[in-house]
Amino acid sequence: MKDPKVYIVILNYNGWADTIECLESVLRNDYPNYQVIVVDNNSLDNSMEYIKAWAEGNLDVWVKPDHPLRHLSFPPIKKPIPYAYYNREEAENGGNIGLERKLMEKISPNITTKYPLIFIQAGENLGFAGGNNVGIKYALAKDDFDYVILLNNDTVVENNFIMNLISTYRELRNKGERKIGLVGCEIKYYSIPNKIWFKKGKFYWYREGVHLIDEDINGIIESEFVTGCVVAIPYYLIKDIGLWDEKYFIYVEDTDYSIRARKKGYKNFVNTNCLVYHKISATAGGSFSNIQYYFRNRNRLLFHYKHYSKLDFSFFFLVFMLTRMGRAIQFIFTGNFSTLRAMIRGILDFFKIRKGEVYK
Repeated sequence: MKDPKVYIVILNYNGWADTIECLESVLRNDYPNYQVIVVDNNSLDNSMEYIKAWAEGNLDVWVKPDHPLRHLSFPPIKKPIPYAYYNREEAENGGNIGLERKLMEKISPNITTKYPLIFIQAGENLGFAGGNNVGIKYALAKDDFDYVILLNNDTVVENNFIMNLISTYRELRNKGERKIGLVGCEIKYYSIPNKIWFKKGKFYWYREGVHLIDEDINGIIESEFVTGCVVAIPYYLIKDIGLWDEKYFIYVEDTDYSIRARKKGYKNFVNTNCLVYHKISATAGGSFSNIQYYFRNRNRLLFHYKHYSKLDFSFFFLVFMLTRMGRAIQFIFTGNFSTLRAMIRGILDFFKIRKGEVYK
């Protein structure tokens, strides 16, 4: 097939304004065969009602008039945009095909997809891995696609983003590559559009993964891991290595998925001609919240325990604990006891996960 079907899964949690801006940019894409899925992780801010109101033409998101990326999502696409709304069970069973076919007849030429939007209410906060898995399970139940693209809701994309991402597979096959795994994009800061956030990823034994941004090479480059901020996943890879590991909940799950692909003999790549802009803080080395600190400590241990030998993990755990002791002393002297508790709880919960007692 010249233009295989692509599902784009956008996960929302208390971020409806970002999600709407992201949707406005995605629905301007020049790729002729894609469908958008929005999964809401049971947001506390009534997100799904706002997103539905946007699709119905009753709400628009505001973008600063002087923002250099405003053209990617403004002016607003003409509404309404047909959508189907499902709960988690309905979605994972493939939704309502008859309804979706009727909605296709109402698609306006103002947007570049020929399919209705799919809105899914997960019903609980499943984390990054679990929420995206709901969208992937919907696509698998439909069984009508070749690729799934996971896209952070706090991003905006160029109008050739899908085409550049999917054509990467064709270009690599033409060059003789046969086991192509994940493909990602070059990601820049939304607030500083000429500043790179992600270009290539590499594993180190003492870290779960490291972003590299100073690479001089461009085009299609091999990357040991691809960030979950934006990643294309082929159907055949999902069938081979499965869904995302929900034990991580948030953080490190993308590194885990990347290394699982590599262990099966697949190569991961980044196409630097495919650009996405991410609303992450442009201040490198910014401090983590206590929740982030909890999950990053817990999940680093989980990742190494899962993917390295017992001997390697034992050595890593020794080094890890020595560095955590240093952190603990720092937190005590600065009176940062809440972060200290988050760190300790993360370490203790790692052992509970090994026993199957806690996942989030």
